[in-house]
Amino acid sequence: MDYRIVEDINKIKLDDIVRLLRTTYWAEKRPVENIEKSVKNSKCYGLYIEENANLVGFARIITDYATNYYLSDVIIDEEYRSRGLGKALVSHIVSSPELQGLRGILVTRDAQKLYSQYGFEVVNDRAMLRQP
Repeated sequence: MDYRIVEDINKIKLDDIVRLLRTTYWAEKRPVENIEKSVKNSKCYGLYIEENANLVGFARIITDYATNYYLSDVIIDEEYRSRGLGKALVSHIVSSPELQGLRGILVTRDAQKLYSQYGFEVVNDRAMLRQP
């Protein structure tokens, strides 16, 4: 399956981000205004399948680009799950040159297995760290 990852937030529609986040347990009730503000203040990644123009994956990071980054809102459209797209998105993010040498932080209740493949280690039942 051919896909592309877009890092220019100006090329990712807010409505598409909201649509994906509404399907999650962590952001289903997040106000649109908060989603918009979070996107504007983060480095965002959109994943598109080449055969259509729909956003099927999204993630964002919050970082100072010096010490730490926080990986947040990682989501793949339910219709496209189990096709390796989540792995592709996380792999793309953690291999970004701008994040090399930084400690990664994330919180998840159910995806530890995915993130452990990319060097994140469980700290407690939800928090995970990836050492530089």
